[in-house]
Amino acid sequence: MQKDPQITSQVKEILNIIKELSPGGLVELRIPPYAAIQCVAGGNHKRGTPPNTVEMSGQVLIKLINDPSSWHHLCAQGDIAASGINSDLSELFVIAASKYAQS
Repeated sequence: MQKDPQITSQVKEILNIIKELSPGGLVELRIPPYAAIQCVAGGNHKRGTPPNTVEMSGQVLIKLINDPSSWHHLCAQGDIAASGINSDLSELFVIAASKYAQS
């Protein structure tokens, strides 16, 4: 899959906001093929598949940051794969969206 430079730039900006707002290693947030980060305080993942993962496309990430209230809908329709008891990042995206809008 070829990376779109415009999406790459937006994904990196959004993930930097997420890391700044919620540093930590409890949840792995994956945006293939663009990037993956660890975020959310409260634990540290070292090896293998982490117990709390969230995965979505770059396009869905951009859609979500512009409409954070769509988290549960996007999960329900399979656009966001969230597993683990700490994988609900809906509130984090509400906060991140306001910061993203200011940038």
